[in-house]
Amino acid sequence: MPAYSAKDNALAVKLVTGFPENEKQGLPSFISNVMVLDSKNGLPQAIMDGVAITDMRTAAASAVATKYLASKDARVLCILGSGAQGRSHVQALKFVRPFTEVRIWSRTFANAQKLADEIGAKACATVEEAASGADVIVAATLATSPILFGKWVKSGALINSVGAPRPTWRELDDEIMHNSFIVADSSEAAMKEAGDVILSKATVSGEIGDVISGKLPVPKGKTIIFKSLGMAVEDVVSAKLVLSKLNESGTPLSEL
Repeated sequence: MPAYSAKDNALAVKLVTGFPENEKQGLPSFISNVMVLDSKNGLPQAIMDGVAITDMRTAAASAVATKYLASKDARVLCILGSGAQGRSHVQALKFVRPFTEVRIWSRTFANAQKLADEIGAKACATVEEAASGADVIVAATLATSPILFGKWVKSGALINSVGAPRPTWRELDDEIMHNSFIVADSSEAAMKEAGDVILSKATVSGEIGDVISGKLPVPKGKTIIFKSLGMAVEDVVSAKLVLSKLNESGTPLSEL
């Protein structure tokens, strides 16, 4: 995933590989590294842990979407998935809405309970229990078929759809997809990579950038989906920020 940001004068490439069975070994399901290059000559400047950067930038993108798409009085947050993305989303979303209740669901209840205990949330035994009445739902699982159904989703809720990044994978059922206002980070990517969009033949109304700029009006009271597939430029800018902070600290790379 290479990208260049002229605005930030940032150039980097991320190598990422998925290992769904890693969870059994207590390892991340996606392993990645980011190489930051000098934008003037291409020389390597640093190699960073792409797992941490991916977790932070994905949750940050959802936080931006939540800021612009979620109800101002959203108070109940539902997290589907107890992995790194679940944790990072709880940390990021609290900066844009004052949630008073956080619910966690995972295919393995013990994992949901562990995360819930660590962050002061409620572990739920079923998706229905976690999602019913929630104002904001984060779907961040490795599901390949729908786990979240429209009959459980509150009208007007925001669903940050982070999982199902492949054309044949799904997290959301047809009822949700056909009765929601869908916004993506990239419409082009959503039509090529998002199984929920492709298999349901749902319509993507536009991109989050258009919402932020005011070009895309958001309907009131309608359930909204933010389909996040991740963009290479997010990794590049995040890695550049990390490197900038390191340079500010004055710590030589050789001492890390």
